[in-house]
Amino acid sequence: MKPRLLVRGAAQIVQVCDAKQTMVAGDASKEIAVFETDDCVGGYALVVNENGIISDIDTDVAIRHKYNYGEGSGIQAEDVFDEVIDARGCCVLPGLVDAHTHPVWAGDRVNEFAMKLAGATYMDVHKAGGGINFTVTCTREAKEDDLYQSFKARLLRMMASGTTLVECKSGYGLDLETEMKMLRVIDRARYDPDIPIQISTTYCGAHSVPRGRTADEAVTDVIEVQLPAISKEVQRGRLTVDSIDVFCEKGVFNVEQSRRMLQAGVDHGLMINFHAEELNPLKGAEMGAELGAQAISHLEEISEEGIRAMALVKSVAVLLPTTAYILRLRPPPARKMIDAGVPVALGTDFNPNAFCTSMPLVMHLACVTFHMSMPEALNAATINAAASLGKSSQHGSLEVGKRGDLIVIGAARWEHLIYQFGGISDILKYVVCGGKVCVSKR
Repeated sequence: MKPRLLVRGAAQIVQVCDAKQTMVAGDASKEIAVFETDDCVGGYALVVNENGIISDIDTDVAIRHKYNYGEGSGIQAEDVFDEVIDARGCCVLPGLVDAHTHPVWAGDRVNEFAMKLAGATYMDVHKAGGGINFTVTCTREAKEDDLYQSFKARLLRMMASGTTLVECKSGYGLDLETEMKMLRVIDRARYDPDIPIQISTTYCGAHSVPRGRTADEAVTDVIEVQLPAISKEVQRGRLTVDSIDVFCEKGVFNVEQSRRMLQAGVDHGLMINFHAEELNPLKGAEMGAELGAQAISHLEEISEEGIRAMALVKSVAVLLPTTAYILRLRPPPARKMIDAGVPVALGTDFNPNAFCTSMPLVMHLACVTFHMSMPEALNAATINAAASLGKSSQHGSLEVGKRGDLIVIGAARWEHLIYQFGGISDILKYVVCGGKVCVSKR
C-alpha cells in the first residue's frame, strides 16, 4: 500500500512541539518548534502513512533518498504517494483546534446584536426573553435532520478556516429529549464521510435554568434524569460523549450547584470542561481546579487565587476573544495566567451570540485584545486547545506518530496566519485531515 501523502518543498514546517509535550505553559508557551529553510535547498517535507499518521518529517533531499524517487531514479513522487502537495514558498502548520463551540441550534439572534450595540448587557438580553432560552425554544421545535444539516454546514465552514478538531457542546435543549437530539446530531457527524473534521463532544445540559424551573430543580434533573440516560446510551455504544459542561454564573448555577453536577459527570466517566467566572467572580475556577477540571472556559473575572489553583493542577484555561469583544467584557487576564503557569487555549465560542467560525481571526483578536504573543496564540490554538479536550497525544502538533492533520498557507512564514487579519480565505491553500486533502485552493 502506498504512503498516503507527501508534502514537499515547504519553506517552513511548524511542528509547534517536537518533544511529545501534551501541553505547554509559562515560558514554554512562548516557544514554537519550526523547521525552516535557511540554506536547505529544496525545503522541507512531511509524510503521512496509509493509516493517516505522520511517519516522517525531514529535508526534501532526505525524504527523496528514503523513498527512492526523483533525481534520476526514473520514479516520480506521484508513483510512490497517493497524494502530493507542492508546498514551495509555503508554510505547513498543524490543523487548528477549536476548544469551545456551541454549533447545534436553530433560530438566529441577529436582533440581539443591535440590542448589545445599544447598550444591553448579556443578562439584560436574557431577562428580555432572548439569549440562551430563545435558542432553546427554537432548538426544541426543530427537526433533528434540519439541525444536522445546519450543523454540517457550520463544521465545513470551520474546516475551511483551518480547523481539524473541534469541541461541540449540546446545551440548547435543557431537557432530556432535546439534549439527546443534539447529542445524536453531533454523533452523526462523526460517521459522515463528507465531514472529516474530528469532534470532541461535551454534554452541556446545565447551560441555563429552563423556564418554569428553579435552579435546584434543574440540578436534580441533570443529575438524576439526564446524566443516567445519556450514560446508558454511551455504554450501549449509541453515543460518544467526552465531557460535561455547566454554566457556573450568578443567576444561573452557583458554585455548589455546579460542583454537584460536575462531580456527577465525573462519576459517569466524563471529563470536566465548564464555563466559569465570565460575568461575576464566584470562585468557580477554584472549585474546578479542586475537582481536577480538564478545562475551564471564559475566566474574564477569575481571581488571583483561581489563577494559582489552575496553575497548580494544570487545568487548561480556554479563552474566548470573540465573546469578550462582542459583549464588551473586560478581557480575561491572559498575561497573568500565562506568567503564572496556567496552560492557555483558545476557542471561537461559536454560537448564536458569537457567530465566528475562524480560529485565525480568534488568534488575531487574542494577540491584540489579550496581549498574547503570536507564538502564545499558536500554542493556544493547537497543542493547548487539544489538551483542553484530552486529545493532545494525537492532535495539536506535527510530530511523528501523531495524526496527519495539517494546513498549508501561501506564505513563507507562519505568522501570516495571524497577521493577515480576516484574510485566511486568501492564503489557506490546503486543509488535510488524517492525511487526506479535504480543502484545496490551488
